[in-house]
Amino acid sequence: MSLATPDKIRDLQIKLYRKAKNEPEFRFYQLYDKVYRADILIHAYLLAKSNEGAPGVDGESFEAIESRGPAGLMEWLNGLGKETTRQDVQTPTRAKGDDPEAGGRRAGAWNPNHPGSGGADRCKADY
Repeated sequence: MSLATPDKIRDLQIKLYRKAKNEPEFRFYQLYDKVYRADILIHAYLLAKSNEGAPGVDGESFEAIESRGPAGLMEWLNGLGKETTRQDVQTPTRAKGDDPEAGGRRAGAWNPNHPGSGGADRCKADY
């Protein structure tokens, strides 16, 4: 099933694309205000559903969300938008020494192109 992108969302995509192409050094630091717009959340939900997406980190399936009815779906999407706008939410980070593959020693940044970082070994394909 192909889901057409609404004109408002497509216009935003085009504007962001043009800005990025015309000003390659520009950094888009504040896109959260676009992400939690209701039309974008609804479209993203429908895209994930049409792609048969699995339950997320909250463990809720599409069936569970939709069993609450249209009002329950909108309440869930609004809650998702509010979570996105919270200032105290941070992405989970790992301390530098918490790398389980390092065998208890301090792990530095992994660079796949640096011979001393184990990147060549990790990127080898099993032929």
